[in-house]
Amino acid sequence: MRSRTPDTGRAGAPGEDPLSAELATAVVGARRRAARDGDRQADTAHLLHTLLEADPAARRAFEGGPAQVARLLGYLVQRTIGYGLRWSGTIEDSGALPSLAGSPVPGWSPAAAGAMREARDRARARGAAQVEGTDLLAALVRDSRCRAVEVLRRAGVDPVALGARLDAAARCECG
Repeated sequence: MRSRTPDTGRAGAPGEDPLSAELATAVVGARRRAARDGDRQADTAHLLHTLLEADPAARRAFEGGPAQVARLLGYLVQRTIGYGLRWSGTIEDSGALPSLAGSPVPGWSPAAAGAMREARDRARARGAAQVEGTDLLAALVRDSRCRAVEVLRRAGVDPVALGARLDAAARCECG
C-alpha cells in the first residue's frame, strides 16, 4: 500500500556521505512524520522517533532494552496530542550544535540539520563508508537542549550515559 503522505525530500544530497539503509529510512520517515503532524520542519524528535522505528542498532544502544525503547516510543507518539503541542508552529534551534547558518536546509529544523551534519562528521571520524543510525543517535544526545533529548529525559534515559556508551562502541569499532 502506498503512503498518502508525500515524500518531502531525499535522504541525502549529492556529494554527501551515503546513509545506511536504516538511517535513510529514518530520515525519509522523519520528513513524512513532520508533514503528517502538520509541522513545517522535521525536528530532532521526529528523527529520534523514526530512528527508533527503523534501526535495530539504535534500539540496542539503550541500556534499558526493549522496555525502555517502548517507553520512548510512547512519549514520541504523544507529541501530537500532549506536550508536543507546545512545539507546534515553532522552530527548533537549541544553539548547541552548529546549524547551517546562512544556508538553511529546507524542511529541517536548525537543530536537526546540525545533528545530521554532526552524524556525518562522526562517521568520517570513524573511517566509515556510510553514516549509521548510531552516528545520528550520538549527535542527537550531544545537543542537550534539543527536543529529542527532552523526550529522552522524560522517558528516564540519561543522554550523557547513552552518548558515552555510543562513543565507547565507536572507539572499539575503530581500534
